[in-house]
Amino acid sequence: MSRWKALLPDLDPRVRHLVVCLRRLKDHSGLSMRQLAAKTGYSTSSWERYLGGRSLPPREAVEAIASVTGDDPTRLLALWEVAAAAWTGRRTSTTAAAGDGAEAVPETTSAGWEPPVRRRSPRGVLAAGVVAFLLVTASAVVLVVRLAEDDDGRVQRPPVSSAAPAGAGPASPAPSYACRIERIDGRWYAGLSRTRDAILLSGNAGAPVAEAQCLLRRAGFPPGEVDGIYGPRTERAVQRLQQKAGLVVDGIVGPHTWGALRG
Repeated sequence: MSRWKALLPDLDPRVRHLVVCLRRLKDHSGLSMRQLAAKTGYSTSSWERYLGGRSLPPREAVEAIASVTGDDPTRLLALWEVAAAAWTGRRTSTTAAAGDGAEAVPETTSAGWEPPVRRRSPRGVLAAGVVAFLLVTASAVVLVVRLAEDDDGRVQRPPVSSAAPAGAGPASPAPSYACRIERIDGRWYAGLSRTRDAILLSGNAGAPVAEAQCLLRRAGFPPGEVDGIYGPRTERAVQRLQQKAGLVVDGIVGPHTWGALRG
């Protein structure tokens, strides 16, 4: 099993989940980085950037690794969509922060190259001040309108309706899960799911998560309430189990962690 370098601490959690999931797929496939590159059509250096969290893999690369490892691409592409939105948002905010009202000024380095260094121009500062003033003024006007008083000097507030929105049905009750622990053919089961290879991570929900929670409790690593939601307490319980079992401590339930839970 590969010993991966730790991801950067400031990497967005949504991107981190995708990268860790792709790492697990590569490890479980038994492919080397060179073999993965040959089978997917993406270079070894590209996969090193993708799996190192330094570059977001393109959608086609995610589909390719799902194909060569036999994994369901639907789940991976859903993770990719969320990670891509987070990645794009970070780059957009960084570019906007550097580009608004700034001008490039050369700075000579020891190597002789002069990269552009951004410095705020007076015009940009003035424009930012005008925008801030307009926003404050608009907020004050809205506040005055909302807090307009009636003839008795009392603050008018919109009536609060207790009726449900038109067309809305009764709220569906949250599913309840009961642990029915039993040992079958030398493996532990909780009666909620018989999976042994589903990949579960923070944000997932459903019967397989509840199954893992029941087995974590049985193994002495209580995840809190068995509610079928993969939250922080469940993730910490998985990490404690992985540490004890000598597995990669990433807080993600995959085939190896299922083996420790059912073994």
